[in-house]
Amino acid sequence: MSHYSLVHWSALTRDKYEVLNFAGHVAPRQKHPGNLTEGFYQTQVSTLAVKDKLLVAGGFQGEIICKDLDREGISFCCRATYDDNAITNAIEIYNSSSGALHFMASNNDSGVRDFDMEKFQLCKHFHFHWPVNHASLSPDGKLLVVVGDNPEGALIDACTGKIVQILRGHLDFSFASAWNPDGYTIATGNQDKTCRVWDVRNLSKSLAVLRGNLGAIRSIRFTSDGRFMAMAEPADLVHIFDVRSGYKERQELDFFGEISGISFSPDAEALFVGVWDRSYGSLLQYHRIHNYSYLDLLL
Repeated sequence: MSHYSLVHWSALTRDKYEVLNFAGHVAPRQKHPGNLTEGFYQTQVSTLAVKDKLLVAGGFQGEIICKDLDREGISFCCRATYDDNAITNAIEIYNSSSGALHFMASNNDSGVRDFDMEKFQLCKHFHFHWPVNHASLSPDGKLLVVVGDNPEGALIDACTGKIVQILRGHLDFSFASAWNPDGYTIATGNQDKTCRVWDVRNLSKSLAVLRGNLGAIRSIRFTSDGRFMAMAEPADLVHIFDVRSGYKERQELDFFGEISGISFSPDAEALFVGVWDRSYGSLLQYHRIHNYSYLDLLL
């Protein structure tokens, strides 16, 4: 995102083009139950996600806008909530056990909502006693970690919403969460300047406490192979950890600018950092360096 413009940029060709512009009127072309046919005007996008050609954007007033990247126009629009505190904080797109495409929206109205994009319908709504800043689904789709304006996080049953375990250890509100692809490890990022790593097989205490330098941990990502984990502070700093070393080996990326988010490429060979700073606004791309031994060259 840049202002009201949503842009696709190719890391291979270095070409970019505008996918959507939210400055004017955005309305769905398709007819589905629950579709807000009148659409929205001048939507301020707070979060977005892309997977399997589906793009989902969330807004500051609870707006949800879905677009199939293979089709013209908007597929689905709705307002998840009409609450006064309605910011959509996070979107996660996933495939259900049946293969159907779903997405989960975490909202400041204390709710996590699950939408079925095969039927374009809300199918689950879990409510908490505090604003939800982020939710992450386990690789097997059975567990959901939920964090927000509460020092404690929650691990819940993704089907029923029943609490499985409370995550205790952080001292302030949490903003980020992520699952390692191994399905056993969770990471949570907090305003207390730490990222805590948890093992779901023993949640009595965190596995590791990783400290930032200046501010809250606002974004966390694992590589697709689970080898590395990256966490971003609000500005200037991104930390990368080697998971196999027990998070003891780390690299620090130091630059100028407010950080809007981080993302690894699917092949784990690149890390992208969004910078929304007025002076240094940019998209940074870092490449992974391999140190091959003599024997590796013979294979």
